[in-house]
Amino acid sequence: MNEPWSKQHKREFKQCQFSLSNSFAEPLTMPELLNKVKCIGDTELIDMYHNHDLEYVPNGGSIDLRRDIASVIYDDKLSAENILVFPGGQVAIQTAALAFASGGHSIVFTPGYQSTVESPQWVVGNEGITKLQRLPQNNWQVDPQKLKEAIQPNTKFLILNEPFNPGGVVMSAGLQQEVISICREHGITILCDEVYRLLEHSDECRLQTMANAYERGISAVTMSKPWGGCGITIGWLACQDKGMIQQMIDVQYFGTACVSRASEIQARMVLRVSETILRERRDILLKNKVLLQHFIENRYREWFEWTRPNAGAIAFVKFTGPWTSAELGTHLAEAGISIKPAYCFTDVVEGEVEDFFRIGFGESKMPLALEALAQFVNAHEDSWRDMAKRNFGRKKSDPSQSE
Repeated sequence: MNEPWSKQHKREFKQCQFSLSNSFAEPLTMPELLNKVKCIGDTELIDMYHNHDLEYVPNGGSIDLRRDIASVIYDDKLSAENILVFPGGQVAIQTAALAFASGGHSIVFTPGYQSTVESPQWVVGNEGITKLQRLPQNNWQVDPQKLKEAIQPNTKFLILNEPFNPGGVVMSAGLQQEVISICREHGITILCDEVYRLLEHSDECRLQTMANAYERGISAVTMSKPWGGCGITIGWLACQDKGMIQQMIDVQYFGTACVSRASEIQARMVLRVSETILRERRDILLKNKVLLQHFIENRYREWFEWTRPNAGAIAFVKFTGPWTSAELGTHLAEAGISIKPAYCFTDVVEGEVEDFFRIGFGESKMPLALEALAQFVNAHEDSWRDMAKRNFGRKKSDPSQSE
């Protein structure tokens, strides 16, 4: 197993005052959550939270939480038996990989969140992984022709991330169906990391969950991103096929089989007032997106480019100045500003991707961080122009460059 790609980031940006790194929506507070539940008159859940016992919960989650998930997220097209609860999304992704990547070839996409790219190769008995590039020239979309070409006779597992991290874009419904048709033809299981689903910038962009759309589809979800419930530490896998669920239960038994009952009840509270929370979080990120769009497309278009995001609270931004994203990140860290450079999303940083960094814009404090970034640009853009003149014709990564 490789070391975490974000290890350098956590070390380098640890003390930053201004964060543009976070990818979650505005974090919930417990008083806010309790107040929202009180406003709908649901005192039962509040009483349950204050008076629950501390016994183990059932492996894979309590029936009441799994029923709520099936009802709220999957429109009762799935039942509690189709849901498997975890302490967050990270271990859920790894569990699915352990269950389905052994004994076959897997296909993943890069750049991406490390677990969605590397988890199949951590599995004993895997028979190889093909990494397909998602490219800015294609608006970070999956190329179905490249997918067809990557399939081998022993391909059995595919990992998607839709909406896509770090790009902040979501594929069309037509493309989703095309990918499913390709995989159905070859009997390939799809794990789709859907942690940014429900934060689409317009409802028209929202896809079906993979668990609802495909008989061999698995949806991975966590409370942290759309609802801002990071500290609740509840995530889940959903799947139509109960036999596949049992395979994952068997793997989960040897990992973290039980979650906290307090966390389960908090998650039920969130689901009970989900629409209100999501509406408020989306309002915040959409206001911030307007600021970020002006920053990139107008105010500092000399230095930044992007594919305008349409889902989630993240964007993958290209720095067109004389530094790589890693170099930009180092200088920003010295100024107390945190971003996520390209090395957080790939094991090999090369080509155009080295110029990209991720910005998060889901929090109400984001405008202060964006203004700090603006002041940084103002202080450096004259020197960037001078560097660009001196280094004309050289690649950014050329070690002979100097300021």
